[in-house]
Amino acid sequence: MGGAVRLRAVEEHELDHLVRLLWDPEAPGEHQWFGFRVDKARDIERRWREDGLIGGDASFLAVGLGDGRCAGWVTWRPVSASGNFEIGIALFAEHRGHGIGTDAHRRLVDYLFNTTTANRLQAGTEVDNLAEQRALERAGFRREGVQRGLYFRAGAWRDSVMYGLLRDEWLMAD
Repeated sequence: MGGAVRLRAVEEHELDHLVRLLWDPEAPGEHQWFGFRVDKARDIERRWREDGLIGGDASFLAVGLGDGRCAGWVTWRPVSASGNFEIGIALFAEHRGHGIGTDAHRRLVDYLFNTTTANRLQAGTEVDNLAEQRALERAGFRREGVQRGLYFRAGAWRDSVMYGLLRDEWLMAD
């Protein structure tokens, strides 16, 4: 499916495509649609001009494929003042189910543990999002527990499964 996954800076010509993950109900998939977030899309466009979407409250990298296509993006944001991060991913429908998410998670973990002093990375996903849970586990994350009623999506409160990965666990897996 298009060759190796590579994380890279978001390119200007990709912005319109990527911000669809925030305003187009069909783009992010059922577990990622939280309503029309046009304000967030505008903020992403502004931030791209200011800092290339690296730094601040959240950072974004494009998930690039060997054939040059953009499959989606990965994100990370600081967890309080701990120096640790919460990560996330959003892939377009045609790129789901092919191992791209697992590979992108692994590459993001490697990037963060090699470029920051973070000791812990975490990721949450809805209890029903079994594909994301499998991708996180294949990337080395451990299921830590369920956070009840954490997200409001599609008219209902949703439970989230929290996953964590420590630096030592990542180093031992190499």
